[in-house]
Amino acid sequence: MENKRKSAYYFILLFGVISLFSDLTHEGARSILGPYLALLGASAAAIGFVSGLGEFIGYALRIVTGFISDKTKKYWTMAVIGYGINIIAIPFLAFVPENGWVYACGLILLERFGKAIRNPAKSTLVSFAASEVGPGKGFALQEALDQIGAFSGPMILFIILTLKGAGTEKDDYAICFLALGITAILALAILLMAKKIYPHPENFDSSAGDGKKMSFDKSFWFYMAAISMIAVGFIDFPLIAFHFTKVNIMPNNYIPLLYAAAMGIDAVAALYFGWLYDKKGIKSLIAAIFISAFFAPFIFLSGSKVSIIIGVLLWGIGMGAHESILKAVVTSLTGKDKRATAFGIFNTGFGAFWFAGSWILGYIYNISLPVIVIISMAFQLLSLPLLFKIRNEVKKS
Repeated sequence: MENKRKSAYYFILLFGVISLFSDLTHEGARSILGPYLALLGASAAAIGFVSGLGEFIGYALRIVTGFISDKTKKYWTMAVIGYGINIIAIPFLAFVPENGWVYACGLILLERFGKAIRNPAKSTLVSFAASEVGPGKGFALQEALDQIGAFSGPMILFIILTLKGAGTEKDDYAICFLALGITAILALAILLMAKKIYPHPENFDSSAGDGKKMSFDKSFWFYMAAISMIAVGFIDFPLIAFHFTKVNIMPNNYIPLLYAAAMGIDAVAALYFGWLYDKKGIKSLIAAIFISAFFAPFIFLSGSKVSIIIGVLLWGIGMGAHESILKAVVTSLTGKDKRATAFGIFNTGFGAFWFAGSWILGYIYNISLPVIVIISMAFQLLSLPLLFKIRNEVKKS
């Protein structure tokens, strides 16, 4: 039993390294997409729309890919296909022509499509081992390594842009995207190695006959309503980065540095709140959402660099909660045979409302910054009563 637990930890660590290189790639790219699209001629509304649509594709299609993964049990195959698409999308951003923001948006959407293919399968593979060591700790450990990559990617791009001239020319960004292609290849190579070492990770999970299944009672729909509100209010980073560029509060090459700081906080928050989830249940999610709900006024209503840094760090806490606890709740509610389907259904709702929120907030950006702040805070805080309402049911599950 002890050897099985140790092997489960090794598997989670290995997948954490895969996620490290993967997130170094796509989160590095994400940290500069706002300024890059602005340089190519995109408007705030267009950036908000594409950011939201990308998240919608990345989440909503998971209901299909999750079902396919469960139906075929080809979790490894789905993961390899999804990671492979990322290798194509990110470095090809370097070859977008002048004023070709529409082409860049197409590649951004392709990257999100790859994530939609791989994510239910990846989350399910990790959940098998996480069920052995504790869902909160398991996903938190994987997320922490994930966020080391998410921190490193923007840091590397900060160095590249600083050396090239503060990110004011299209060619500066082209070098960044080509560099990220290398780490995308590393992620896929390590994934193929993991597949060879652990061909049957489902053996870690002994919950097949435990009677668990997706619950569609009131508690499940309260949970879906709560996470949908969180998604509407949680402003995507490309719009935040676009705002930094427009108000000219700091040089463009420092924007990836801010994103790196957020990812560092994300990693710490994921570890802490993931550990807390195994102790306190959904109360840990309530605490994280309450803390992060106040990021918007610090970012959008102040010209102070200190205020903006505080806002970005609060945003990072929210990201850490999203990537660890939200998945842990799904794992707690489901048995392994239908877990990819469960992740797909859950993520479809989250992605649809993230898309709606990003599009609406991107449109409102040029009208009123205070309205953006009010909408962001209101929706996140309105999720808390719903989470309080289901905390006992989740704990019992």
